[in-house]
Order: sequence, then structure tokens, then C-alpha cells
Amino acid sequence: MQSIRFRLAIYYSLALTATMVAFGAAVYWERTVTAPREAEQKLKATLKSEGEFAVNVLVQQARALRKLGTAGADSTKQLVADVKAYFDPLPDYVILADATGSKLQYLSTQASTLLPETLDAVSAMVQRRPPPFGPGSLTGGAGEAPLIYSLAEVTDVPGVGAVFVAARPYVDISGLRSVLLSMLMMTPLILVTSGALGYWLAGRSLRPVEVMTEELDDIQDGTSLNRRLAVPTGEDELSRLAQKLNEMLGRVEHSFVALRRFTADASHELKTPLMVLRAGVERSLTHPQTPGEIVPALDETLRQINQMSELVTNLLTLARADEGRASLALTETDLRTLLTDAAETAEILGEARGVTVATELPDHPVLLPIDSGRIRQLLMNLVTNAVKYTPRGGSVTLRLTDALETVSLSVQDTGIGIAPGDLSNVFERFWRADLARSRTGEHPGTGLGLAISQWIAEAHGGTLSAQSRPGRGSIFTATLPKP
Repeated sequence: MQSIRFRLAIYYSLALTATMVAFGAAVYWERTVTAPREAEQKLKATLKSEGEFAVNVLVQQARALRKLGTAGADSTKQLVADVKAYFDPLPDYVILADATGSKLQYLSTQASTLLPETLDAVSAMVQRRPPPFGPGSLTGGAGEAPLIYSLAEVTDVPGVGAVFVAARPYVDISGLRSVLLSMLMMTPLILVTSGALGYWLAGRSLRPVEVMTEELDDIQDGTSLNRRLAVPTGEDELSRLAQKLNEMLGRVEHSFVALRRFTADASHELKTPLMVLRAGVERSLTHPQTPGEIVPALDETLRQINQMSELVTNLLTLARADEGRASLALTETDLRTLLTDAAETAEILGEARGVTVATELPDHPVLLPIDSGRIRQLLMNLVTNAVKYTPRGGSVTLRLTDALETVSLSVQDTGIGIAPGDLSNVFERFWRADLARSRTGEHPGTGLGLAISQWIAEAHGGTLSAQSRPGRGSIFTATLPKP
């Protein structure tokens, strides 16, 4: 099962990836939209400067020709020849037109490659009145890309009235593509780093939750309900959660204390009336004047009183155990003796039911500091159940195993067994399987024996476990640690 910490790290990585993709797409879209406009504006400014430069060159050359005394058509030809050395090397389109626009006096090397339709458009532009001096855009001829131009007016220059400087716009986004490619190549490293960082941050953020979980594990046994969770500093969600859990624990503790007190008080108060009832029924059974026809009824009444007394005694035992008032009197005891005594009782019980009893004991003493009375009670509960639920012809085996660090007491039978779905419930108080256990049916009982046996094993620092298969019998094993 994936933890919240792992999921948060994955979500953090996915969010970062989505952010990176969105950022890259937004940057690419923004640059592809705005870069052409920016390039056009920049190109217009550049062409305007080039146009002003061309006008200055023409004016300077015209002044030089006037000083030399050159005039008329010859002066225009000479002027064009002189400025050609300046304009031909330029990468842009440079065209010199007369004032009427009817004649193009000069075409730069690049301008001579323009289609006739484009040149006619330039002439028409100069012929307008007034001409559209300044920057602008011009649609080229068929198959040509649009031109960005700057049209500058020329005065005091014979035969030249306007300078047309143009260039084709070019947008270079190779640098942007390189950046996006670099981001794509760095994505795996960023994802791994962000995932590790997110996992670490999630662990730090969820650490108070882990602490609360560990504290709740210690509290859930029912004997530490007086404990409370440590409330994290601050007023965040975790601190409010801890406060609410503490409030809930307070209500649960109050309910448990009231229930235990009621169980203990009721069990204690019921013992005396039951003793009086049992004494009265026993006296009636032994009285010589008791009519014979009511003896069976008195026998059944005595049996029910004994069963109820057993239930009250068990309830009182569990209530004291829950309150921590059921102390143990530990003495070093040979467990073989307890197991032998339990086997003798099992033989007596099994004889009437046709059940054989066997024991498996080590050859050496198995000494352990235990409460012999409680361990004897544990064994008797297991033995009684084993004989009760084993059909005639079956067997019950009591086994003592001395391991390196533990001692195991097990009772195995060949009885009806327990269904897999019921096995986890056998130690619950008053739980009884429909067919295997019934208080008023073929196998009567109080439903508290295994719960008491489990408490006895845990009070000694051990465990009580059950293994069973329907129709194959059951094995109950109490494992006690060595000191």
C-alpha cells in the first residue's frame, strides 16, 4: 500500500513537471507571437537610420559635385556612380528615385533582384502626393516575401527625390529552441531531484502524524487510555487533529472506566446472591422431604446457577485485569507438573466422552517464574474446550516445548475445528461461532474462557495463538518468555 508520503512526492513531481511544460509552452508561444513584431519594429528603426545615412551620403556627394562644377544630367550620373560604392555592399535593398517617381535612378545589387511588380510599387509610392515618407511594409510580387522599408525624402540633390531602403524581416528563434531543448534534457534530473526533495519534505511534514500513530498504537490496548497525544506547536491542521483526538480519548476513557466499574460492581454484587441461591438449591436436593418429581428441576436450576457463578467470576476477573488490579503471584514452578495435572483432569473429562488424552513432556525440569494458579486456569480453559469440541473417538494432546528463549504450552485436539473467518475472533469476549460454540446448545459455555486465557498469557509477557482447520482440529499455544 502506497503511503501518503510517497503519493505527495509523486504529486509534487507531477506538479513541477506540469509547471515546467506550461512555462516552456507559454514562453515559446509568447516569443513566436511577439518576436516577429519586435523584429519588425527593430528593423524599421534600422532602416530609418540607413535611409538617413543614404540621404547624408547623397547630400555630401552632391555638394562635392557642385564644387567641381558638374551640373545637369551628367551630375546625376556622376552622383549615382559615386554613391554606388557606398550602397552596393549593403545587404539591404537600396533604390534611388527621382522626385516624380517615374524613373528609378539607382538599384543596389540586392534591389536589382526584385521583381518588376515590386519595383513598380516603389515607383507608385514615390509618385503619390504626398509620398508616404517614413517606415512601412510593402507586399512583394508573386512569390516574394513582404518588405519592411523606410522611404526618406531627398532635397537639393539633382535628379534624386527619394531614397527607398528595404529588407525582409527575419525572426531567429533558434536560441529559444536551444533553451527548450536544454530544459527537456534536464527534465529527468529535475524530476528525480524534485521527487527526492518532495519525499523528504513530505516526511518532515508528516512526522507529527507518525508520532501520533505510534502513540495511538501504545494507547489502543485499552490499559493506557489515560495517556494523551502530544499536541504539535502552532495552530495548524495537525495540532487541531491532535486536540480532537485527545478529546475523543477522554470520552473513550470515561466510557471504559464507567463500563469497567459497572462490570466489576455488578459481578461483585451478584456473587453473594448466587451463593445463597446455590446453597438453598443444594440444601433442597439433600433434604429427605423434597418430592422426587421436583429433583430434576432443582438439578437444572443448580446447573444454571453454577454456570452463572462461573460467568460472574470470569467477568470479575476480566474487570480487575482491565483495571490493572489483577496482580500475579510469581513463583518458580516446574511447568511439567502443571501440564501433568491438566492432563489428569482432561482424562477424567474425556473418559465420559470417549476422548483419549496424551502428553508430550521434556525429560528435564522446565522451571519458570509464573503464577501457577493463573497458568493452571489457562491450561484448564484450553483442555476443557479441547475435550468439549472433540467428538467421540478423537484425541487431545498436551505438549510442553522448551526452546532457547521461550517455553510453549500447547493443547491440540482432533475436534470440529474453527472456520478461517472465525479464527481471528476466538479471543473476543462473549464471541461464539454459530455451530462450534453455543451457550445453550450441545457445547455450553460462557464465552470468556479464551479471553481470560489470553490475558493470563499476556500478563506473563507471552502470547496465546490459535491454529485450526475445519474438521481437522485446533491447536492453541501459549508462548511464555524465559527471564
